[in-house]
Amino acid sequence: MIVVTGGAGFIGSCLVKELNNSGRADITIVDRLHSGEKWKNLNNLMYEDFIHADRFMTQDVFSAVLEKASMVFHLGACSSTTEKDADYLMKNNLGFSKALFNICAQKKIPFIYASSGATYGLGENGFSDSDDITDRLRPINCYGYSKRAFDSWAISQKSTPPVWVGLRFFNVFGPNEYHKEKMRSVVVQAFAQAKEKGEIRLFNSDNPEYADGEQLRDFIYVGDVVKAMIQISRLENPKSGIYNLGTGKCRNFNDLAGAVFSALEMEGKITYFDMPENLKGQYQYYTCADMDKFKTLLPRFEFMGLEESVKDYITNYLDKENRYY
Repeated sequence: MIVVTGGAGFIGSCLVKELNNSGRADITIVDRLHSGEKWKNLNNLMYEDFIHADRFMTQDVFSAVLEKASMVFHLGACSSTTEKDADYLMKNNLGFSKALFNICAQKKIPFIYASSGATYGLGENGFSDSDDITDRLRPINCYGYSKRAFDSWAISQKSTPPVWVGLRFFNVFGPNEYHKEKMRSVVVQAFAQAKEKGEIRLFNSDNPEYADGEQLRDFIYVGDVVKAMIQISRLENPKSGIYNLGTGKCRNFNDLAGAVFSALEMEGKITYFDMPENLKGQYQYYTCADMDKFKTLLPRFEFMGLEESVKDYITNYLDKENRYY
């Protein structure tokens, strides 16, 4: 049995669907649905059981479920970069991750978990996923700090799962992100703006090194993310540790807006507006994953380009009645 925490979320639900596509339905999903539309991510999925995260975290349920597990994908976390409740982030993203890591070590269950490109902060120490750099990283929000704290802790452990891999996701976009509201990718927001008004609004730049819309990101399609995770889980004796999961190529937001207009086969315009005050000082102007270490795991893995992946997202999901993965 495979356990997927955060299995109703954006990346988690796409992972479950991709596992289904490969013939696996012996899956237990762990998550919280709350009162929004996150539950709709479950509609296309096949799985054996759904367990509320709070119930799963009780010792008896925790142990009983993992007694049957052959693999744990740990994607459950608060992923909001603007979350201010540091105690909640540290309990949910650090404390629970430690407990899950430890029991996977005891029961000898392979463990793959979601870290984040937010651990790199402004990138002043580069974007290398080398273990000896992790403690020097300086995230610019508490979400990133909670992820870096777990990365550092995992690296320092002597008792570990037989295989453990932390994946630092960069700027992931794609189907099933709709419930994330303000944390949805620029692609899904730009699609709605282009369809409604024929224009796309982007943040202007208050950094003199970057023109408006020229801020750079390593955008990666969720389909590539989940396929990479499954391929890693099937490797024989991969080297445990932290690995970046981006594309290794950075593109700017003007390029992304152009890809949206192209996918919609329309001409449009881009307008720029001031960044909200709560994002100033917490905004990354450049991210680009160093993918050399990842290539030692999956040297032949090929990522979709930005234009290709944006077109796939729009034509096969956003512009369809059933827009779920």
